Amino acid sequence: MEKESRTIFEKNVIEFVTVAAEFCRFLERAESMKRSAFVDTSLKILPLLYLKASMLPKCETIGDEAPETYVTEEIYEILRINLVGLMGEKDDYLDVFVQDMAYSDQPIKKSISEDLADIYQDIKDFIFVFQLGLNETMNDSLAICQENFGMLWGQKLVNTLRALHDVKYNQNDEEDENNEEEYNEPDNDDYCCGKDDCHCHDYDESHCDDHDCHCHEDGCHCHDDE
Repeated sequence: MEKESRTIFEKNVIEFVTVAAEFCRFLERAESMKRSAFVDTSLKILPLLYLKASMLPKCETIGDEAPETYVTEEIYEILRINLVGLMGEKDDYLDVFVQDMAYSDQPIKKSISEDLADIYQDIKDFIFVFQLGLNETMNDSLAICQENFGMLWGQKLVNTLRALHDVKYNQNDEEDENNEEEYNEPDNDDYCCGKDDCHCHDYDESHCDDHDCHCHEDGCHCHDDE
């Protein structure tokens, strides 16, 4: 006899399912988006996904067999490659919150595309089974997704969020370097006379009345005002 679960009908579960389904749809159409729009939306939906997952009620498996999965290696790779193309040179980031750091004193290079594809795999498998509408497998898929949130994709989500934040807000200062003012020496053809120094216009005979300087082709001669 099939075991019944009431947990799957709780409000927090329904809200998590709604956000999780929208997250999957968002990644599936990411290929057609501009990077700036993708980053902006990711910075909004990822915190919401984390919040809803953290509010899930405690759930344990009740079935004897593992639920079906939806995401194949091909589906995973297509999504990951699309995200790599979208993020471009901004895809890689340095991560210190990984188990490999226990054996290294250097940050480990990770990628936004791979992290998002990993999160998608867990979430999509859950959504696929949940939408089948079978009570026992719905419950077990929720329990597995919740466990993986604590052990796997929850940490990847916050790491990816940090990397996406850096992409949006911490751009290089290349433009500042290009905008530095250049110093241009005055041309010989555009000199003016000053009381402490004298510069001539086109070296023709001109007179700078303000400082009583008289310019000739051979040079300038200034004298103090009387």
